[in-house]
Amino acid sequence: MAERVREELAALAAIFCGPDEWEVLSHSETDGTVFRIRTKAEGLTDADVPLELVFHLPVSYPSCLPGVSVNCEHLTRAQCVTVKEKLLERAENLGSEPMVHELVLWIQQNLRHILNQPETGRGSETCALAASTAVDDGLWVTLLHLDHMRAKTKYVKTVEKWASDLRLTGRLMFMGKIILILLQGDRSNIKEYLILQKTSKVDVDSSGKKCREKMISVLVETKVQTEHKRYNLVLLQMEKQLNG
Repeated sequence: MAERVREELAALAAIFCGPDEWEVLSHSETDGTVFRIRTKAEGLTDADVPLELVFHLPVSYPSCLPGVSVNCEHLTRAQCVTVKEKLLERAENLGSEPMVHELVLWIQQNLRHILNQPETGRGSETCALAASTAVDDGLWVTLLHLDHMRAKTKYVKTVEKWASDLRLTGRLMFMGKIILILLQGDRSNIKEYLILQKTSKVDVDSSGKKCREKMISVLVETKVQTEHKRYNLVLLQMEKQLNG
């Protein structure tokens, strides 16, 4: 990790020092650092809107842009996608310098303006999908393995909602004690799904307390070939890879 990135993380931890404002979710020398900032910004009704911002700083950051995920129970998923796109647009204008605090300040000052734009919540998801499809060039498939699922009804509904909001198709498969999630769609949206899966309190622990999914693994991630657009063929291909 570059020294200036280390300094930025230390500064952010000092700034967002209130209860539950700051949390490092993961860190590795190959994948970079993922952390969450909880803050507030003025919404359309002058009331403060709680925002949950998850940033992924790749190893090459700040030479490349950070990944961003926006979650808010007071906004629709389409509005969250629009806010994310506006943050990334802002990031592109900041140059190759540490920028997370600047982005948080900017969204605090501009959320109301973004939500007030006529296109917010309508065509933004389509635009985001079109842009990312051009970059990632086609459909991708990811196969996930879950260790367990205690709050099954809530968990399944949440997974279905995330997949629908992110325009992903897929299957949730229970095979004895094995739980698999198969997702197909734009690669950036699959990555967005994974951030939601790992950072949201989607299940409960043994005491019944809400908890994040800590025991999820990516078994397969691959680009879908043109001739393998249908799920039965994709599943067959996955089974061959898993069975060696």
